[in-house]
Amino acid sequence: MIYMGITALLAALDLFIKNVIEEQDEAAFPKELEGSGGKILLHKNHNSGFPFGFLKENQSLVQMVPLAVASFGAGIFACLLQRKGRHAEKLALAIALGGAASNLYDRLVRHYVVDYFSLQYGKLKKVIFNLGDICIFLGAAILLTVEVVRAIKDR
Repeated sequence: MIYMGITALLAALDLFIKNVIEEQDEAAFPKELEGSGGKILLHKNHNSGFPFGFLKENQSLVQMVPLAVASFGAGIFACLLQRKGRHAEKLALAIALGGAASNLYDRLVRHYVVDYFSLQYGKLKKVIFNLGDICIFLGAAILLTVEVVRAIKDR
Protein backbone atom coordinates (compact mmCIF):
# COMPACT_ATOMS: atom_id res chain seq x y z
CA MET A 1 0.00 0.00 0.00
CA ILE A 2 2.87 2.37 0.73
CA TYR A 3 4.10 2.10 -2.85
CA MET A 4 0.75 3.14 -4.25
CA GLY A 5 0.84 6.07 -1.83
CA ILE A 6 4.25 7.08 -3.15
CA THR A 7 2.89 7.01 -6.69
CA ALA A 8 -0.13 9.12 -5.76
CA LEU A 9 1.94 11.58 -3.70
CA LEU A 10 4.49 12.19 -6.47
CA ALA A 11 1.80 12.61 -9.13
CA ALA A 12 -0.18 14.99 -6.90
CA LEU A 13 2.92 17.02 -6.01
CA ASP A 14 3.92 17.44 -9.65
CA LEU A 15 0.38 18.38 -10.68
CA PHE A 16 0.22 20.89 -7.82
CA ILE A 17 3.47 22.54 -8.95
CA LYS A 18 2.24 22.57 -12.56
CA ASN A 19 -0.98 24.29 -11.48
CA VAL A 20 0.98 26.93 -9.54
CA ILE A 21 3.14 27.58 -12.61
CA GLU A 22 0.09 27.70 -14.92
CA GLU A 23 -1.60 30.33 -12.72
CA GLN A 24 1.33 32.73 -13.12
CA ASP A 25 1.80 35.25 -15.89
CA GLU A 26 4.07 33.96 -18.65
CA ALA A 27 5.93 37.28 -18.69
CA ALA A 28 7.32 36.47 -15.21
CA PHE A 29 9.43 33.63 -16.65
CA PRO A 30 12.17 32.56 -16.73
CA LYS A 31 13.10 33.42 -13.18
CA GLU A 32 15.57 32.10 -10.63
CA LEU A 33 14.32 29.64 -8.02
CA GLU A 34 14.89 31.34 -4.68
CA GLY A 35 17.73 29.78 -2.73
CA SER A 36 19.22 27.97 -5.73
CA GLY A 37 22.05 30.44 -6.23
CA GLY A 38 21.11 30.78 -9.88
CA LYS A 39 21.52 27.05 -10.52
CA ILE A 40 17.80 26.43 -11.14
CA LEU A 41 15.59 28.58 -13.36
CA LEU A 42 11.81 28.36 -13.37
CA HIS A 43 9.98 28.39 -16.70
CA LYS A 44 6.47 28.11 -18.02
CA ASN A 45 6.84 25.78 -20.96
CA HIS A 46 4.12 23.84 -22.78
CA ASN A 47 5.34 20.76 -24.63
CA SER A 48 2.68 19.30 -26.90
CA GLY A 49 4.96 16.56 -28.24
CA PHE A 50 7.34 13.98 -26.93
CA PRO A 51 10.58 15.26 -25.35
CA PHE A 52 11.97 18.31 -27.17
CA GLY A 53 8.65 18.72 -29.03
CA PHE A 54 9.16 15.61 -31.17
CA LEU A 55 5.99 14.60 -33.10
CA LYS A 56 3.92 17.47 -31.69
CA GLU A 57 1.91 17.47 -34.94
CA ASN A 58 0.61 13.95 -34.21
CA GLN A 59 -1.40 14.43 -31.00
CA SER A 60 -3.14 11.05 -31.08
CA LEU A 61 0.21 9.25 -31.15
CA VAL A 62 1.64 11.57 -28.47
CA GLN A 63 -1.31 10.67 -26.23
CA MET A 64 -1.70 6.97 -26.97
CA VAL A 65 1.93 5.82 -26.73
CA PRO A 66 2.41 7.16 -23.17
CA LEU A 67 -1.01 5.76 -22.22
CA ALA A 68 0.00 2.30 -23.47
CA VAL A 69 3.42 2.43 -21.79
CA ALA A 70 1.98 3.67 -18.48
CA SER A 71 -0.74 1.00 -18.60
CA PHE A 72 1.86 -1.71 -19.20
CA GLY A 73 3.99 -0.36 -16.33
CA ALA A 74 0.96 -0.21 -14.04
CA GLY A 75 0.17 -3.83 -14.89
CA ILE A 76 3.69 -4.92 -14.01
CA PHE A 77 3.48 -2.84 -10.82
CA ALA A 78 0.16 -4.49 -9.85
CA CYS A 79 1.65 -7.96 -10.35
CA LEU A 80 4.80 -7.04 -8.45
CA LEU A 81 2.79 -5.70 -5.50
CA GLN A 82 1.40 -9.22 -4.97
CA ARG A 83 4.90 -10.65 -4.42
CA LYS A 84 6.84 -10.57 -1.17
CA GLY A 85 10.08 -8.64 -1.10
CA ARG A 86 11.38 -6.95 -4.26
CA HIS A 87 11.16 -3.61 -2.47
CA ALA A 88 13.65 -1.83 -4.73
CA GLU A 89 11.68 -2.77 -7.85
CA LYS A 90 8.40 -1.76 -6.21
CA LEU A 91 9.87 1.58 -5.16
CA ALA A 92 11.34 2.17 -8.63
CA LEU A 93 8.03 1.47 -10.35
CA ALA A 94 6.11 3.57 -7.81
CA ILE A 95 8.39 6.54 -8.48
CA ALA A 96 8.32 6.12 -12.27
CA LEU A 97 4.54 5.68 -12.36
CA GLY A 98 4.03 8.79 -10.22
CA GLY A 99 5.87 10.82 -12.84
CA ALA A 100 4.18 9.05 -15.71
CA ALA A 101 0.71 9.61 -14.22
CA SER A 102 1.31 13.34 -13.87
CA ASN A 103 2.61 13.75 -17.41
CA LEU A 104 -0.12 11.49 -18.79
CA TYR A 105 -2.76 13.63 -17.09
CA ASP A 106 -1.27 16.67 -18.80
CA ARG A 107 -1.26 14.97 -22.21
CA LEU A 108 -4.86 13.77 -21.96
CA VAL A 109 -6.45 16.79 -20.25
CA ARG A 110 -4.32 19.82 -21.16
CA HIS A 111 -3.03 18.39 -24.47
CA TYR A 112 0.48 19.50 -23.49
CA VAL A 113 2.90 18.76 -20.68
CA VAL A 114 3.84 21.63 -18.38
CA ASP A 115 7.61 21.77 -17.92
CA TYR A 116 8.88 24.25 -15.37
CA PHE A 117 12.54 24.12 -14.43
CA SER A 118 16.00 23.93 -15.93
CA LEU A 119 19.36 23.22 -14.36
CA GLN A 120 21.97 25.83 -15.19
CA TYR A 121 24.75 23.38 -15.86
CA GLY A 122 26.40 22.62 -19.19
CA LYS A 123 24.08 21.37 -21.92
CA LEU A 124 21.27 20.87 -19.39
CA LYS A 125 20.66 24.64 -19.55
CA LYS A 126 18.69 24.07 -22.75
CA VAL A 127 16.42 21.34 -21.33
CA ILE A 128 13.29 22.19 -19.34
CA PHE A 129 12.00 19.45 -17.01
CA ASN A 130 9.25 18.82 -14.52
CA LEU A 131 9.16 16.64 -11.41
CA GLY A 132 7.39 13.90 -13.38
CA ASP A 133 10.31 13.70 -15.82
CA ILE A 134 12.75 13.38 -12.93
CA CYS A 135 10.62 10.64 -11.34
CA ILE A 136 10.48 8.65 -14.57
CA PHE A 137 14.25 8.94 -14.97
CA LEU A 138 14.94 8.09 -11.30
CA GLY A 139 12.62 5.08 -11.35
CA ALA A 140 14.26 3.76 -14.51
CA ALA A 141 17.73 4.32 -13.02
CA ILE A 142 16.80 2.39 -9.87
CA LEU A 143 15.41 -0.50 -11.95
CA LEU A 144 18.54 -0.57 -14.09
CA THR A 145 20.78 -0.55 -11.02
CA VAL A 146 18.82 -3.41 -9.42
CA GLU A 147 19.11 -5.48 -12.58
CA VAL A 148 22.84 -4.82 -12.95
CA VAL A 149 23.47 -5.76 -9.31
CA ARG A 150 21.33 -8.89 -9.72
CA ALA A 151 23.25 -9.89 -12.87
CA ILE A 152 26.59 -9.40 -11.11
CA LYS A 153 25.44 -11.49 -8.12
CA ASP A 154 24.24 -14.27 -10.44
CA ARG A 155 27.70 -14.59 -12.01
